[in-house]
Amino acid sequence: MATKMLRNIPSVSEMLDNPRIRPLVDRLSHNVVVDRIRNVLDDLREDVASSSGNGGLPDIGDLAERIARRILEGEQPSLRPVINATGILLHTGLGRAPLAEEAIEEMVAVARGYASVELDLASGKRSQRVVAVEGLLQQVTGAEAAVVCNNNAGATMLTLAALAAQREVIVSRGQLIEIGGSYRLPDVMSACGAHLREVGTTNKTHPHDYEQAIGEETAVLMRVHPSNFVVVGFSSAVSLPELVRIGREHNLPVIDDIGSGAMFPLDEFGAVGEPVARESIEAGADLVLFSGDKLLGGPQCGIIVGRRHLIDRIAKHPMMRAMRVDKTTLAGLAATLRLHRDPQRAQASIPLLQLLTTPVENLQNRAERLAPQLEACDAVESAVAMPEEAFLGGGSVPTQKLETWCVAITPARQSADRLAAWLRKGTPAVVGRVQHDQLLLDLRSVPPRDDQALVNAVGGLSSSD
Repeated sequence: MATKMLRNIPSVSEMLDNPRIRPLVDRLSHNVVVDRIRNVLDDLREDVASSSGNGGLPDIGDLAERIARRILEGEQPSLRPVINATGILLHTGLGRAPLAEEAIEEMVAVARGYASVELDLASGKRSQRVVAVEGLLQQVTGAEAAVVCNNNAGATMLTLAALAAQREVIVSRGQLIEIGGSYRLPDVMSACGAHLREVGTTNKTHPHDYEQAIGEETAVLMRVHPSNFVVVGFSSAVSLPELVRIGREHNLPVIDDIGSGAMFPLDEFGAVGEPVARESIEAGADLVLFSGDKLLGGPQCGIIVGRRHLIDRIAKHPMMRAMRVDKTTLAGLAATLRLHRDPQRAQASIPLLQLLTTPVENLQNRAERLAPQLEACDAVESAVAMPEEAFLGGGSVPTQKLETWCVAITPARQSADRLAAWLRKGTPAVVGRVQHDQLLLDLRSVPPRDDQALVNAVGGLSSSD
């Protein structure tokens, strides 16, 4: 019986001629379609052989539909747009900060063709790619010079490799951070050839701790903003001006790694205590390091600003070429920095700042408007607007809680986890958070233009999905 069924399985050529599959050859390619057909037919042969022919063969139409579905699923990119309804504004898994339209337009413009990445169009001579953004970084931070690399971890490695290889870097023990992806500051120092010198204790570090640790092998003093944790209670840390004083007295540069890269104070919007790049420069830091894709709201990159002679040493280090950014990153960063020259314009134009500064009353109004629309969907038993807490970041700045409003969905005849999974696989993909057997769609991280898409995504599911 099984042998007869195996002989009746259609050939690859037969399936290629099926009207359900033939258009896919033109849409994709002959090789891709043939490969998927063979995979499905091989699976079918294994099923027939293992079941001894008891199950029967699918008809040709069902088989063609199965193959077409396999082909289309295989062509679905793993990297695709997502509606972030988690309430985490700087979600590492979802690409951190979305870009301003101005940044996107400039990135598209230089991506379409050639661009003056390392060419001075006025003189026709070779130029440096950092020229595209250095003047803007000088304007928004007040620094003498700047350089840009792939991310802030790269900025740390590059800076220490250039300034502290085979020498000591003095850091407070309470600032020896570990963040997502197994990034540990002591390991980074070791990898770039610098020697860590810890001072103080986990909760208390005093000026004399630094002063007593300084010796012939000391290369730099470093302050690291612990953006992914907070020490409270019986604690103290050395202020940046005090650390700068110590550095000046011993002729040592002071590096301030501020992490998220705020360009102006954001305390009134819930991001309390985030260091501001310009304030660090004004306090006397010789170098300030920060990310481009967090509070700055630009593309992923690491930014180093500070004194010209130190920036020149970093720019000439061999590691710089390995960590440099491409033309699209430079274009997006330049457009974002132009917006930051006017804080009000930045708040109005940069998506991350728009979401962060949205009044909670607006979120409440949207949640109350969306709840009955979502409750009317087949897959939903009830949907209720409710106040909640959102977060500025997950791995970075997870302690920064923000007021928000959510729509809490109780699914009909299925679990909240299953509903969340179906929404993640939909088009558009929607990522929420499951809490107390409900799916929460947090509007703090959803721009208003996506409200109807949320309703459509949930409305496209049936209660049996």
